[in-house]
Amino acid sequence: MTAAQSRRPRWTVQKTCLLVLGIVLALATVFPLVWMVTGAFKPADEVNGAALLPSDPTLENFVYVFTQVPFLRYMLNSFVVSAAVTVLALWFHSMAAYALARLRFPGRETLFLMIFSTMLVSLPVILIPTFVVVRTLGLVDSYAGLIIPAIFNAFGIFLLRQFYVSLPAELEEAALVDGASYWRIYRSIILPLSRPILSALTVFFFLTNWNSFVWPLTITSDPDLRVVQLGIATFQQQYASDWNYVLAAATVAALPTLLIFFVFQKQIVESIKSAGFK
Repeated sequence: MTAAQSRRPRWTVQKTCLLVLGIVLALATVFPLVWMVTGAFKPADEVNGAALLPSDPTLENFVYVFTQVPFLRYMLNSFVVSAAVTVLALWFHSMAAYALARLRFPGRETLFLMIFSTMLVSLPVILIPTFVVVRTLGLVDSYAGLIIPAIFNAFGIFLLRQFYVSLPAELEEAALVDGASYWRIYRSIILPLSRPILSALTVFFFLTNWNSFVWPLTITSDPDLRVVQLGIATFQQQYASDWNYVLAAATVAALPTLLIFFVFQKQIVESIKSAGFK
């Protein structure tokens, strides 16, 4: 047996079964997306048929969505809310995580445990108290009511803290010897090193708020503040039998999320390796 032949992977029964299982799961995951995209190009008389590909593709569904429904307004609202929440959350979460990871002050561990414990509380539990607070502050039917409650998320603080704990302490010690303040260390050293993990959180925060449904439904009644997921829901109620329009709207709404993922795909992989996810 030659050296090249010995390096070839040997296909055992276990590896073959795992490969087949992976292919089946991949097809099962991708199929709904493919069905949605192909259905968006089908005319009304074909959308409920068994054929996957349309016999006569048409763009009329997309034209109808953008001309008869204020769908661009819905997408703009979602983009404003998602972008604002993402930027503000990354800013505040990184500062809080750096303080909890590097600064020593009384009650630091207790404060971190209190923040971490909020991850165990589900949204339905705090939905009504949060609504009461927002209504008391007069933020109902406003962008502030959509953005401010979504900024604070214990998951981002926890993930960034674990990342900052793993950074070498020598970097900060050298900067302190040179006379740098903690603010300068955070801005000039910590943030540049945090780009991979911040990129992963950017995707997480943006997609979470882009797909948000329950909170916007609770806090807004003004059609001008309707986000894209609420727009699709009301669109589906209005055109319950015209699934071609619903699928076209869902396809358009999915494009920004796919674009965000592909743009930050490399950074997500780097963050997984650097953070040591298991």
